[in-house]
Amino acid sequence: MASTGIPLDTATIISTALESILYGFSVLMFMGTMWASNFKSNTNRPIALAAILLLVLSTAHLVIDIIRLEDGFVTHGNIPGGPVTFFQDISQPTFVTKNLLYALQTMIGDGVVPPGLKRRLFVWQKIYRCYVVWQSVWVIILPSILWCGSSVAALIAPYYALRATGGNIYTDQTAQWITALFSLTLSTNLISSGLLVYRIWTIERKVSPNRVTNGTMMPVVHVLIDAAILYSAALLTILVCFVCSNNAQYIVLDMIMPIISIVFCMVLVRLTPRKTTPQLLPMSYSSEISERERRNSQHYPMKPLEIHVSQWTQNDGME
Repeated sequence: MASTGIPLDTATIISTALESILYGFSVLMFMGTMWASNFKSNTNRPIALAAILLLVLSTAHLVIDIIRLEDGFVTHGNIPGGPVTFFQDISQPTFVTKNLLYALQTMIGDGVVPPGLKRRLFVWQKIYRCYVVWQSVWVIILPSILWCGSSVAALIAPYYALRATGGNIYTDQTAQWITALFSLTLSTNLISSGLLVYRIWTIERKVSPNRVTNGTMMPVVHVLIDAAILYSAALLTILVCFVCSNNAQYIVLDMIMPIISIVFCMVLVRLTPRKTTPQLLPMSYSSEISERERRNSQHYPMKPLEIHVSQWTQNDGME
C-alpha cells in the first residue's frame, strides 16, 4: 500500500521541529520533578531515576532524528530518489535504533513492578499504581498481559525492520507488529488509567460524607484524567494514521517520545507539592498510610485504664 498524506521529507522536518519544542517542555518538567523529589519530605529516588531514564531516552531519540535529517538532506540529497528514498528505507540503522528507544520509553512509562521490588525499581507506572490503590493482583492481570504483549511487539517490530530490504513500512511485515504495538499500548493506558480513576473516585464517594476536613481526592482524579487523555490522544492519532498509511504518523510518533516524559513528570509535579495531603499520591495512597498506622499503634500501644471511685458516708447517730 502506497503512503498518503504529506511527503516523507516534509514529515521528517516537521516531526523533528515539533519534537524539539516538546523536548524543551519535557526538560522543564524534568527540572520540576527533580525539585519535587529532592526538596520535599516524600523524596523518592526510584521516581527520580525513572524520570532521568525517560529524559535520556528522549534526548537520544532527538539526537538520532537530527542525524537522520542531516543524512537524508545532505548525505543522500543527490542520490536517485533523494531524501524520500532514504527516509522510506526502514532498514536504516538509525530508523531501527529510534524505534528501539521508543520501545524502551513505552516499557518504562507503562511498566509493571512486582510488589517486592517497589523500593528498588520504578514505582510510578500506571499498572503498579493500580495495584497499590486496589490492593489486588487480580485487577492488574489484564493490563499486565497487554503490557507484555506491547513490549514483545515493540521489540519484534525493529527486528523485522532491520531485516527488510528498503521496503515500505506500510507493506512490510513490520506493519503488523507496529499496529499491534500501538493497539496494545493504547489499551493498556486506557484500562489501567480507567481502573485507577474509578477506584479513587469510589473511595472519595465513600469517605466524603464522613470527612471532617476539607481535603479531597478529586484533584488526583483530574490529574490522572488529564495525563491519560494526553497520552491516549497521541496513541490514537498514531494508530489511525498508520492504519490509513498516512505519513503524518511519523510526526506524532516522534512527538510521543517527549510526551511520555511530560506526562510522567506532570503527574508527579502536580501532586507532590500538596504537603497537607500527602496521602493523595497514588504511589503511597493506601499501603504507606496503613503501614504508618500500624507502626504508630506499635509505638503507642493502648494501656488498661484504671478508675478509682471514692465513697464518703456520714453517720448522724440515728438508728
